[in-house]
Amino acid sequence: MSSDEQIRRDHDDLPVFDFGETACATAPPLVDARVAIVTTAGLRTDGHGMWPDGQGFVALDADERDVLVTHRSVNFDRTGLESDLNVAYPADRLAELAERGVIGSVASQHLSFMGAQPDHNLTTLRLDTGPAAAERLRADGVDVVLLTPV
Repeated sequence: MSSDEQIRRDHDDLPVFDFGETACATAPPLVDARVAIVTTAGLRTDGHGMWPDGQGFVALDADERDVLVTHRSVNFDRTGLESDLNVAYPADRLAELAERGVIGSVASQHLSFMGAQPDHNLTTLRLDTGPAAAERLRADGVDVVLLTPV
């Protein structure tokens, strides 16, 4: 049995939360948009070697580049990220786009979550930290989010 078949067999009966209808909004043209990064790379700036926040998130100052990858999944290949942070946290690329006038501006903060989550219904994320993250982005005037799943 292949590893793909084994994974399917082991996880086929996992309950999956039905998110129903997804709210959608129209963003302004990118030239006018304020853009933030939301990553699931488990990035931190406080020196923690492992992600201690469960389904929480960390706000990263937009100018901060001294980040630590604390993603705990063994399935996550860190090679690209270790050679260039922009692979999962393209803060430099966003700054360049803003400088060239391609996007309106870069948000003052970006958000980092842990992608590996044992709670497959994501209850805390759906009802608590997700809305809190959205409110933080709204308060910063963010129009567009660049998602970098890891």
